[in-house]
Amino acid sequence: MNETLEDTLIRHEGLRLTPYRCTAGKLTIGIGRNLDDAGISEAEARLMLRNDIVSAEAELRRAFRWFDRLSPLRQQVLVNMAFNLGLPRLQHFRRMLTAIEQGHYSRAAAEMLDSRWARQVKGRATELARWMRTGNQDDPA
Repeated sequence: MNETLEDTLIRHEGLRLTPYRCTAGKLTIGIGRNLDDAGISEAEARLMLRNDIVSAEAELRRAFRWFDRLSPLRQQVLVNMAFNLGLPRLQHFRRMLTAIEQGHYSRAAAEMLDSRWARQVKGRATELARWMRTGNQDDPA
């Protein structure tokens, strides 16, 4: 049997896609990655972020038929909110979502700011609401 090192390590360590405690009590994920002591690299964090963005975009496309009709920046706003809140909590922003679907971006921005979420995330909400309202990242208004 000419097993690769990767195959042998997977066979010995196992593959776990959710965090668990190893026999030494360390928080571990994947194929024996000790998160307590080793953590992850920036490259790994960015790879996970890219995968999470793809997942959030796919969820939004399934949930809202009109998502692809939005400008890329307004799509980014919804992806950002879904990333922060999760789709189930984002779907509670019914008045905001209705306003977006109807193209009433100022009203959608006002709905974003009139929320417990906005009070919790403060500057993030202000920036995202401005992007939703103006459709422009560079507009300071």
